[in-house]
Amino acid sequence: MPANTVRVGILQYAPVHGNLPASLERLENLLAQAAKEGVQLAVVGESWLSGYPAWLDVSPNMGRWNHPPTKQVYAAMYRNSITASGPEVQQIQAWVKQHGMVLGLGINERVEHGPANGSLFNSILLFDADGRLANHHRKLVPTYTERLVHAHGDAHGLQAVDTAAGRISALVCWEHWMPMARHALHQSGEDIHLALWPTVHEMHQIASRQYAFEGRCYVLAAGQLMQARELPADLDQPTDLKPEDFVMRGGSAIIGPDGAYLTDPVYERSELVVADLDLDRLAEERMTLDTTGHYARPDIFRVTIDRRRYTEED
Repeated sequence: MPANTVRVGILQYAPVHGNLPASLERLENLLAQAAKEGVQLAVVGESWLSGYPAWLDVSPNMGRWNHPPTKQVYAAMYRNSITASGPEVQQIQAWVKQHGMVLGLGINERVEHGPANGSLFNSILLFDADGRLANHHRKLVPTYTERLVHAHGDAHGLQAVDTAAGRISALVCWEHWMPMARHALHQSGEDIHLALWPTVHEMHQIASRQYAFEGRCYVLAAGQLMQARELPADLDQPTDLKPEDFVMRGGSAIIGPDGAYLTDPVYERSELVVADLDLDRLAEERMTLDTTGHYARPDIFRVTIDRRRYTEED
C-alpha cells in the first residue's frame, strides 16, 4: 500500500448478547482475524460489549412500571457491562498491542465510583496500537428508550485524537444529529470518524454520509447484528417476529471524504468490511469545503465546550 494509506475494518459480527466472557472471547478471535487481513484500525458497533439493549423497543410490556422481568434484564445488562479501567479493558489493551491495531469499541460502561456511581453509560473506548486508551467518550444524550438504562454523558472525550492509524474521532448514533457535537469534532481535526450505530438504516446512512461530506473525513459507519432469538428470554417476546428475523440488521459501510461509498452497506450477514483509505485525499476534498478552516467564520461564530468529566472513574 502507498505510504499514506490505512487499512480499516468494521467487525460486523454479533457479540454474544448478554454474556460478557463469551463476547470477550469472540472479540479476541475477531481481532486476530482482522490482523491476518492487515487491518490497522478496527471498529465494532454501538454497545457491542455486551450487546445493545434492542429489547427496549421490541419487547412487549418492557415499559411497565416496576415490571420484575424488565428489572431482571437490566440487572443482567449491568452485570455484563465493564468499567473503563477494569480487568476486561486491560485484557483488550493486551490484544490490540499484540496485533499493533487501533480499536474503536462500543461498550455498556459501568461506573462504580464518584457522582455517577451505579450508572451505565453508552460509551466508546478508543485504543491506540500500543494498547494505550487514547480516548473515552460517553454518549451525550441517551436516545428515547435508552434513557431507561443509560445516563447522560459529558464532553470529556468529545475530541479527535492522534493514533497510529491517523487522527480519529467518534460519536454514538443520534449524536450525529447534534450540530454542536459534530462541530466540536470537526474543529479538533479528524482524518477518520467512527460512527457507531445499532443498525445503519437509511437515515443513519444519510447522517454518516453527511458527516463525511461536512467534515471532509473518512467515516466508518459500524452497525450491530441481532436476531430475535437472541432477545432476553426473561422478557415477553414480540409476536410479529420469527426467531431468525433480524432485530438489528448491520448496514456497516465505509464512506469517503466526498460522501461517496467506498464499500456499500452490508445487511443481515456477518462480515469483516475492509477498505484502504488514502489519507492524501483529505486535503484534496478540503480544497472546496473546510468547515473549520477557510469555510469557517470564527469572527462570527464561537463555541465553548466544557470538557470536564463529572465522575472519578478516569
